[in-house]
Amino acid sequence: MSFNVVIGFGPAGSATARLLAAQGHSVRVVTTSGRSPEPGIEHVALDATDSERLTEASRGATAIYGCAAPPYHRWAGEWPPLASSLCAAAEATGAVLVMLGNLYGYGPVDGPMTEELPLAATGPKGKVRAAVWEQARKLHEQGRIKTVELRASDFFGPGVTDGGHLAGRVVPRLLRGKPVTALGDPDAPHSWSYLPDVARALVEVAGEERAWGRAWHVPTRPALSTRQMIDRLAAEAGTEPVTVRGLSPAVLGLASLFSPLLRELKEIRYQFDRSFVVDSSAYEAEFAARATPVDEQVEATVDWWREHLAAKG
Repeated sequence: MSFNVVIGFGPAGSATARLLAAQGHSVRVVTTSGRSPEPGIEHVALDATDSERLTEASRGATAIYGCAAPPYHRWAGEWPPLASSLCAAAEATGAVLVMLGNLYGYGPVDGPMTEELPLAATGPKGKVRAAVWEQARKLHEQGRIKTVELRASDFFGPGVTDGGHLAGRVVPRLLRGKPVTALGDPDAPHSWSYLPDVARALVEVAGEERAWGRAWHVPTRPALSTRQMIDRLAAEAGTEPVTVRGLSPAVLGLASLFSPLLRELKEIRYQFDRSFVVDSSAYEAEFAARATPVDEQVEATVDWWREHLAAKG
């Protein structure tokens, strides 16, 4: 069994840390605030942009999982120092750096997204995510670090709450039979990354040397529109089909005056206004992890939300 360091304890970081612990590995989670320990997981409070402290916390690690991200509206300023610190810790310790990425770097594309597409984003968030990977990739090619990036679409599933487009703004409402508002065109095909599949893929590529040095797409089921996913969630919940409304550009523009999150979403609205489809066949041709069947994803998500909301009272 190995020692692993997970940076961040949001949905992806917590799912990855708990999967590693369940497999019998030793896990240290790094966050700015720390947490109480849990079985198999040690929590350490430190600023991950402090490369010296992060390196010390990562001594002896087989893998460092970069699952943290700055606040959405501060990406441009805070991603570069975080990425540089992760790379420095990987270089100093020899641990493989497993980076959780997304699809912003491609920018708007026509047709399914593959890993061979150029990183041609023109918006600030897409450009910074592309730069983060290019920095790590070049260091890998120079033989200074070992790294791999897993790119996921929008998170969905147990543990995904406020930040998910099929999460806190959707599931509690549909459980009560209330109308739901979706960003963009609710009928545009869209790929969804099921959180447990993200964690399984991150852990798998950490141990596969042939995966290193490039980016891969997380195993993903065929695209379904926001409306189709909401209909499936409502059917699983046993509620009547709920009304799904698209958020128009005019309404988004007005709402963004009062919401920093909605203001930032304007850059990537194209992901919901048009087809946004992930091709994960390259990963599936090489490795074992597969995307969970959609029916199982939906069942687990509804069950989790019911428990979560009951616990909150």
